[in-house]
Amino acid sequence: MRSLWSELEPLLPRVSKPIQYVGGELNSCVKDWDSSDVRWALMYPDAYEVGLPNQGVMILYEVLNEMDGVLAERTYAIWPDLEKLMRENGVPQFTVDGHRSVADFDLLGISFSTELGYTNMLSALDLANIPLAAVERTLEHPIVIAGGHAAFNPEPISDFIDCAVLGDGEEAVIKITKVVREWKAAGRPGGRDGVLERLAAAGGIYVPRFYDVEYLVDGRIKRIAPNRPNVPFRVSKHTVMDLDEWPYPKQPLVPLAETVHERMSVEIFRGCTRGCRFCQAGMITRPVRERSITGIAEMVQRGLDATGFAEVGLLSLSSADHSEIGEIAKGLADRYEGSNVGLSLPSTRVDAFNVDLANELTRNGRRSGLTFAPEGGSERMRQVINKMVTEDDLINTVRTAYQNGWRQVKLYFMCGLPTEQDDDVLQIAVLAKRVIDAGRQATGGKDIRCTVSIGGFVPKPHTPFQWAAQCDHETVDHRLKILRAAVQSDRRYSKNIGFRYHDGKPSIIEGLLSRGDRRVGKVILTAWQRGQRFDGWSEHFSYDRWALAAADVFNETPISLDWFTTRQRLENEVLPWDHLDSGLDKEWLWSDWQEALAGGEVDDCRWSPCFDCGVCPSMGTEIQIGPTGRSMPLLAISPLATSGVVLESLAHS
Repeated sequence: MRSLWSELEPLLPRVSKPIQYVGGELNSCVKDWDSSDVRWALMYPDAYEVGLPNQGVMILYEVLNEMDGVLAERTYAIWPDLEKLMRENGVPQFTVDGHRSVADFDLLGISFSTELGYTNMLSALDLANIPLAAVERTLEHPIVIAGGHAAFNPEPISDFIDCAVLGDGEEAVIKITKVVREWKAAGRPGGRDGVLERLAAAGGIYVPRFYDVEYLVDGRIKRIAPNRPNVPFRVSKHTVMDLDEWPYPKQPLVPLAETVHERMSVEIFRGCTRGCRFCQAGMITRPVRERSITGIAEMVQRGLDATGFAEVGLLSLSSADHSEIGEIAKGLADRYEGSNVGLSLPSTRVDAFNVDLANELTRNGRRSGLTFAPEGGSERMRQVINKMVTEDDLINTVRTAYQNGWRQVKLYFMCGLPTEQDDDVLQIAVLAKRVIDAGRQATGGKDIRCTVSIGGFVPKPHTPFQWAAQCDHETVDHRLKILRAAVQSDRRYSKNIGFRYHDGKPSIIEGLLSRGDRRVGKVILTAWQRGQRFDGWSEHFSYDRWALAAADVFNETPISLDWFTTRQRLENEVLPWDHLDSGLDKEWLWSDWQEALAGGEVDDCRWSPCFDCGVCPSMGTEIQIGPTGRSMPLLAISPLATSGVVLESLAHS
């Protein structure tokens, strides 16, 4: 299949950051088209600088390209300046590897970390000349597959996708590839519906067109049911159980342009059972599965050899919770001491942080800022969300950090949580001032900084808060305003406390997309047709455009933007994602929602008896944690110039 490079290249001098469209990154792969019988285009629906470091796409890209007769290339969202030129010159959506037209591939897999990428998906489909409506596609068009966390409720985009993969993708893409290969070899029996029926029967793959939705007169869902035989009533997620068998990426991509993460990353475990009630990622990725010490060591060494990166990020939802994190940190610090290799721990918690661990990760290096996420401003709110961190826990932790050389702490909170009142948010100011006081007392100096960062809370599917009423944006903005005033009004602290926040409007649209049903698809389409793109970027987001689209689409119906966002759901209400099985028992989620309203807390089932969430028995899985008894062997490496080693504790679990 021919390259589009000759048509694309003349356009690039006329756009910003043209390097992001060039391709040819270290460890990228361009395979022969004619020697492949199954061809994938993989998309992260955001700009190159956000999409290239995405671990999910990078892993699937490598898994697929390792297979004989299979080709995988990448595509990203096109910035509006190049989109305009492409439309004027008839250049379709292309891959950055071979600059081939996305429309020529067998499958287009789109990984959604957030619902705010939906309009970028429509832009890519339209630029590729692929019909936006799945029912209008023919055998000549790719099968459009959604994946990632947002795929656990793909109903708002059900008109635009052919299917969705729930859960871990490594084994799923191999299964899909096998199904498509066999279908093509058999002469494509049954046409497009034929291959979709085969995919639906394979398990873990949801085909929206094979399910009908009935509604009650008040707008709620009455029933969701298959409309043909051999289609399951509930679609269950995929779970990869032995991470050591999947040591990907082995050859991480090295970007040509600046990206949001300039490092080589290794996922040290998957899943979380801390039980934070707001956290969809923790709920849908259960159970916890740890990678072994030796497996981590091999991935780090192989990745460094393949990339030349000077920093390694140890990734998970809460990396310091790995049962052998101390041994891992010490082993890696011993291995790379005297080299220019830095180690970072981009996700930890207040109660998992200790200075011994941090000192191993910053051995012979500089100490940068630490980030912790209390999430709730008051202790009462932290009980509601099951973030079992007391104010004294946080103060003791930051005091110890200040005593050991750190000078800057970042605190992350959410605004608009269930049962929240103004006073709960104002407690954030009190806590930030206590952090400054602790730092001043610990160091005897005044060069102490604390940055408060606040995001709007969005209730997510498959969490105990899936029934909760989302806080309206006016209330969120009011609370942010009085909090800012509380911080800035005290001159003893105002210069030492930074304040960053997002207003409440983007969260409302994210709430519409995250808990919406099929009727929201027309809102997405209307907003996109009116120019909406890149909703995760504040300079491109337009609340008014979205709100007007919703008002127009829902006019003279019982539903509205508020109906999908600020309305509290009923216990027995059929939710749009009830037929998509994350393993979590709905009754257990409701019980935990009631516990939240009562301020009750739930322990981490890694270290306590089972709380019957349902995942392990229904999925046939189990928690996999150490200690393994393995040790990390030392490497014989040539000493290099010592450089600063960075610890970034971004606690966003």
